Amino acid sequence: MSGRAAGWRLLVTVPEAALAPALGALDRAVESLSWFEAGGGAWRIEGVCGRRPDRAALEARLALAAAAAGLAPPPLNLEPLPEVDWLAVNRQAFPPVSAGRYFIHGSSYEGEAPPGSLVLRLDAGQAFGSGSHETTRGCLLALDDLARRRRFRRPLDMGCGSGILAMAMARTWRAPVLAVDIDPVAVAVARENARANGLAPLVRVICNDGWTGAVLGRRGPLDLVTANILAGPLCAMAPALAHGLAPGGVAVLSGLLADQERRVRAACRAHGLIPYRRVVLGDWPTLVLRRR
Repeated sequence: MSGRAAGWRLLVTVPEAALAPALGALDRAVESLSWFEAGGGAWRIEGVCGRRPDRAALEARLALAAAAAGLAPPPLNLEPLPEVDWLAVNRQAFPPVSAGRYFIHGSSYEGEAPPGSLVLRLDAGQAFGSGSHETTRGCLLALDDLARRRRFRRPLDMGCGSGILAMAMARTWRAPVLAVDIDPVAVAVARENARANGLAPLVRVICNDGWTGAVLGRRGPLDLVTANILAGPLCAMAPALAHGLAPGGVAVLSGLLADQERRVRAACRAHGLIPYRRVVLGDWPTLVLRRR
């Protein structure tokens, strides 16, 4: 599959009095329409269609629309759209990401990974988490730092999105990881990503509303939790997070802005979660906390 597509664009400029009739004339002849003020009371209409349109039919439609407004037929310009290599566009829009020992790339990437890196293949899709955002990279850098200090055996990824953090933990420690998300689409995406990376035996993905449910209860005390969500949910889950972590367990929290950090820290500290490490990328801090 080449990933290439082409189409045709029509351009026509009409007075404001002919705008509505012209749009009505073109509506079913093209696949998409847009219109913009061109100045001097004129409007520029642009249409796009996949196949080369019938110029004579379009001109006849526009002539009838102009006649209804008491105006002369407007000139019609048709031009082919350039072919687009969508695979190249995807590579440019989502270039490979390095974060510590982790190297994340899309399925269209054809280069080499840095020596000694832990590689994850991940395409941008319907679930959050391609590795490019500061919050995700902050979590990956925090995991990279933690991997130098200790081994974890019971990790959990809360609000897993694409599953990138769950897969990173599974690849780092070769331990079974539970990944949880409230969105069924994210759950399906994370499961497919784990399968594509050969990590399905280690990454179990479930659809669940936060910390409730028997599955989480049977999990037992956790030694590592990642949660890249939002400041409000992070504050709300602080009691459950502290309860679920074993003494000395570590939480990696992200998704908050710099001006929300104090509020999240205070909510966690109230339940015995104390600062351990911190990663800041731009306006996005990632907090690493430890249960006393």
